[in-house]
Amino acid sequence: MELLKRLSEAPGIPGREEAIRTIVREALGAHVGEIAVDRLGNVIAHKKGTGPKVIIAAHMDEIGFLVSHLDEETGFLHIEPVGGFDPRTLIAQRLMVHTRDGAIYGLIGIKPVHVLTEEERKKTPEMKDLFVDIGLSGKEAKEKVHIGDPVTLVQTFAEVGNLITGKALDDRLGVYVGIEAVRRLRKHKADIYFVATVQEEVGLRGARTSAFAIAPDIGVALDTTIACDIPGVPTHEQVTRLGKGVAIKLKDSASISHPGLVQFLVKLAEERKIQYQLEILPRGGTDAGAIQPAREGVAVVTISLPTRYVHTVVETAHKEDIDAAINLLAAFLETCHKADLQL
Repeated sequence: MELLKRLSEAPGIPGREEAIRTIVREALGAHVGEIAVDRLGNVIAHKKGTGPKVIIAAHMDEIGFLVSHLDEETGFLHIEPVGGFDPRTLIAQRLMVHTRDGAIYGLIGIKPVHVLTEEERKKTPEMKDLFVDIGLSGKEAKEKVHIGDPVTLVQTFAEVGNLITGKALDDRLGVYVGIEAVRRLRKHKADIYFVATVQEEVGLRGARTSAFAIAPDIGVALDTTIACDIPGVPTHEQVTRLGKGVAIKLKDSASISHPGLVQFLVKLAEERKIQYQLEILPRGGTDAGAIQPAREGVAVVTISLPTRYVHTVVETAHKEDIDAAINLLAAFLETCHKADLQL
């Protein structure tokens, strides 16, 4: 889990994925024939084969912020979200402002309940109500911080019973699963491209450009999905459940999985005794949505990691589900040349 810990704790908002890029290149360099970075910042690792061309995509970026305003009198900052946040999850959080001279800590502040009016107490906090305290005067802050500096939340990766938890598991989990599956590969006919993509959280941008360049026959996105198996949520609204296996996606807001690939994965999981669950996500999407319409079209599917508390700093997944995802992806890459892509 040390690699996953490094991936989780490293910073990397959309467009500023350089720290994750370094980890991915180090982890995969000895296990692939070639590895490169394209102009958008995608890491593209290639394991040459003679069979169908396959792209495996997992996004490196995490939701975060940019500094949007600096109060030169008080030193307080305001931040602009890059990706989707629920402001309720941000109150009293620590963060890191990544300045030109290095990272500095900050705190997300809000007016204390003691001084709120009755009307203010009834309101759900909005981004405009939040501010960042970096503990510096206006003059000191101006010397260190600039408009546009990236900002990431701070959280330590941890193991909690049979679970792991941390920030940015969406989608460092997918990146981890892809790396581990590629490392385990021995024999394969498929021509495999593992792409650690950029800017997924702001429009699936890295997947779109890399899929156009690679022109794959098959596309597999690796991403987290909702596991709402918590008190108060009826079974039919939980989407997936932790500890019930890797999820094979049928559809989400961005793509409909190729039925032949779904059937192939289901059969493979059953033959290899890999625990799985089928997933329909009512809202949200993955890199598969950008890969699917590339050039003449691509047969796509998403292998999902069930995750509680998505888009918070305590995203949580089950260790056995992670192992199941690695095993299923590795088995798929070894055998996907046999998949029937006819509709």
